[in-house]
Amino acid sequence: MTLLNKLAFTADIAEKFQGRKASVSKEVSDSVEKIIADIRENGDAALFNYAEKFDDAKLTSSTLTVTPEEFDEGLAQVDADYLRILERTKAQIEEYHAHQLETSWILPKESGEILGSIVRPLQRVALYVPGGTAAYPSTVMMNAVPAKLAGVPELVIITPVKSDGKVNPVILAAAKVAGVDTIYKVGGAQGVAAVAYGTQSIKKVDKIVGPGNIFVATAKKLCYGAVDIDMIAGPSEVLVIADEAANPKYVAADLMAQAEHDKLASAILVTTSDALVDKVNAELDRQVVTLERREIIESSISNYGAAIVVDTLEEAFDVSNDLAPEHLEILTDEPLAKLPFVKNAGSIFLGEYTPEPLGDYMSGTNHVLPTGGTAKFYSALGVYDFVKHSAYSYYPKSVLETFKDDVQTFAKSEGLTGHANSIKVRFE
Repeated sequence: MTLLNKLAFTADIAEKFQGRKASVSKEVSDSVEKIIADIRENGDAALFNYAEKFDDAKLTSSTLTVTPEEFDEGLAQVDADYLRILERTKAQIEEYHAHQLETSWILPKESGEILGSIVRPLQRVALYVPGGTAAYPSTVMMNAVPAKLAGVPELVIITPVKSDGKVNPVILAAAKVAGVDTIYKVGGAQGVAAVAYGTQSIKKVDKIVGPGNIFVATAKKLCYGAVDIDMIAGPSEVLVIADEAANPKYVAADLMAQAEHDKLASAILVTTSDALVDKVNAELDRQVVTLERREIIESSISNYGAAIVVDTLEEAFDVSNDLAPEHLEILTDEPLAKLPFVKNAGSIFLGEYTPEPLGDYMSGTNHVLPTGGTAKFYSALGVYDFVKHSAYSYYPKSVLETFKDDVQTFAKSEGLTGHANSIKVRFE
């Protein structure tokens, strides 16, 4: 079976791979709008109704939040070695993201004016964590650790629970290690609306981060403006640039690691070697039979995978920069020397011993990344996503006097005589 078809790179190919995000049906959008409106009008009552309707969870204001006893009970179920891994992951993320910390600055001038910028953390942030059978403690770490480094004083988690009212123990463990003490047992569009607008039991937040299904993503999009959000993420993707010396076993394994996310995931090989494509296809056929998510892998690679053969590595990087992949692996000779050729990529993995899954968990770089070509203008989640900048200025009268005529002329040219008058009255 040939999973990777050889394709020539065209604008149509780019559109196919960058347009994989499932369109939001009017039905979904209308449903989410109604949920948001209900939460805004009826608060807790609506929130608890939706929790029972969608998750079979019967919640009250007294059972909405994970208690210290529930934290202890969950942590007792987590293996000590797993806690060690979480602590190591936290240390890796902190080490990398500490370099993103920004400082306030001041510019005093000899003429007397003072300019500057104050960097302040957001005060309250909500992290959405998928619930049910899916448990992603890595998501907790990747979102919470940069927020805590930024100095966010109030960081809460929203996550749906089932009828037992329990949060997955590994999520509790990740929250504890990352420094999150408040977890609300709600999710879905109703959970997003609750933290976006506030209810009787949940205080409004300034920003919502974290992944979710189409209802969660739509709710985040519709609540944007009332709160900030991280990004609207689409299906995952990896692009591997490889030369003739690349190990086909590694290439195949890395393509499948991304393809197993879902059937809309994209795995693309761009190479200068026809022979490598054949070897990678053989490895895909050999390795996929051992993997639990074989059906998903084969579907995603068949529909959204490709092998693009080019004449030179320079051309390979042109293709990659056009696609602006979420994850870019460079499996070539001297991969570090190729870094200057990369213009657009969410996260870059250099060399055969830096596979993308390392970045998903423990390299220290963030795995919350732009998808669908948006790496051309978006960045990975970082400390800078949890701070804001306030500019300030001080001008003494003597300095303002040197600007007064120019400012008034500028204001009048825009028809804003009130602006001009604000300057004028100070010198009458």
